[in-house]
Amino acid sequence: MDQLVKQRSQALTALLVLTLIWGYNWVVMKSALQYAGPFQFAAMRTFFGALVLFLVLYVTRRPMGLTEFPTMLLLGILQNVGFTGVLMWALVQGGAGKTAVLTYTMPFWTLLFAWPMLGERIHGWQWLAVISAVLGMLFIFDPLHLRADSFSMLLAVLSGVSWAVSAIMTKQLHRRHPTLDLINLTAWPMLLGSLPMVLIAFLVPAPSMQWSGYLIGAVLFNVVLCGALAWLLWLFALQRLPAGVASMASMLAPVIGVIAAWIQLHEVPDGMEMIGMALILFSLSLISILMMRPAYHGIPPASANV
Repeated sequence: MDQLVKQRSQALTALLVLTLIWGYNWVVMKSALQYAGPFQFAAMRTFFGALVLFLVLYVTRRPMGLTEFPTMLLLGILQNVGFTGVLMWALVQGGAGKTAVLTYTMPFWTLLFAWPMLGERIHGWQWLAVISAVLGMLFIFDPLHLRADSFSMLLAVLSGVSWAVSAIMTKQLHRRHPTLDLINLTAWPMLLGSLPMVLIAFLVPAPSMQWSGYLIGAVLFNVVLCGALAWLLWLFALQRLPAGVASMASMLAPVIGVIAAWIQLHEVPDGMEMIGMALILFSLSLISILMMRPAYHGIPPASANV
């Protein structure tokens, strides 16, 4: 019993460190845009992140073979261009905290898309989560008083949609290959998806990158901490905790992002945004709580590396 308590305490500590890394990274990414364009930063993050993950595969002697190239390529485009690239674009004009919350609507979109794509119907308390998320987005967008960052908010939602579709595709792939290693399943799409991201970075006009200590540190933070270390912490926690508990803890990341942006970037949400964020966070928490039930068979939120 003491050993079990110790293992769970270690796993919860790993999750706390993980959510701090993911949550604070929204401030890091927003600040890095002072020195690099959004697609330039996204390209560096994804390409070098993939290299680090392949190094982890090699060091830990995990399988490195490529499975289902077309599927892995599409996953890579969704995760790297549709998710990472679009969220970086959203951060150009949008606040770090608000972008974090809107991007983390991913579990809500996953519930909706799993219905037609996987035949997993929404039922019971899940409807409350859906309604809460929709109301939250309406409060944040405030369609009766459109603001300058409305396009940025739309991009943040689209990044969450892309993340959700990739999560469903990942589950479909896992059903076909149940023994496929999780890091392998992350490394290959990241590498394949980083190539079009690099191409976009070269084709889209942007000011020259200002190589500064902060930019280098931001890239290393994303590649090493949010990439390799985050995955190792995530896998360590999943081995010792129920998936629902681990996923619920990861939902703290957007909360930390909002608080960090408030303190460091002085992004103070107005009343409507606060209500909207609270409703979305309630929705995410409810989805995670429902995942803890033994009868639940839905898709757990994938780790975001953000």
